[in-house]
Amino acid sequence: MENPRPEKVAVVAEVKAKLGAADAVVLTDYRGINVAAMSELRRALRLAGGEYKIYKNSLVRFAARELDLELDELLLGPTAIAFIPRKGDGTPGDPVMVAKALRDFARTNEYLVVKGGLLGDKLLSVADVKALAEVAPREELLARLAGGFAAPMQRFAGLLAAIPRNFAYGLAALIEQQGGVPDTPVPDTPVVDEAPEAESAPVQDVAAPVDTAVDPAVADEAGTPAAEDEAAPPEATAEAGDAESADPAPRASDTPEETEQPEPAEPAEEATD
Repeated sequence: MENPRPEKVAVVAEVKAKLGAADAVVLTDYRGINVAAMSELRRALRLAGGEYKIYKNSLVRFAARELDLELDELLLGPTAIAFIPRKGDGTPGDPVMVAKALRDFARTNEYLVVKGGLLGDKLLSVADVKALAEVAPREELLARLAGGFAAPMQRFAGLLAAIPRNFAYGLAALIEQQGGVPDTPVPDTPVVDEAPEAESAPVQDVAAPVDTAVDPAVADEAGTPAAEDEAAPPEATAEAGDAESADPAPRASDTPEETEQPEPAEPAEEATD
């Protein structure tokens, strides 16, 4: 293209960037689709993760040739391209959802005709795009894959749980075949009669009188007057008083004892020479 206009150069660069960033593209013929239906189709493809754009076939050819993509046989007549770019988090786009959106719209609008597409570097035919539309969604495929991984583990857990259960059933059947569990006699526990409590003899609270009288003579010898004995009974104190009044003789303790004076020593005779 000699001396291209800047507008065309910008469009070729845009198509080249979109083709390079897309995981898949689907080319369609849009002749006969009115503006309202086109807006509805673009909205459905946007919800499916796609972007629907219309370019001139000549500009798309230049962009495809720069990327070594063979799209010349699909670029016949008015062409609109559904791009399936990567998601915002960097994960690949879902061409299955875009193919389903195109299929569902074509059911109600006969003017939409699928020409083919690209999946990576592989050229897709019309039959390939229809096959993509029949594939289960990515979430459903992941759920099936997870279920396939979980099924063996669930069966293994069931086998482990069946071992003790089958053992219990077999043991119960064997016991029933042998006549059941024999009754074990329970030994009789002898009943011990409680012996009657022995009648305790009444305890007399009468204490024998204690003679705490002190002999006056002994008390005098000990140096303690008999009257100071608080434990002596009144009768003994009275008898002791009568005895003192009847015998006026002085007590041995009242009369001072005479001490013998030592005899004077005789003077020693003077020694003679």
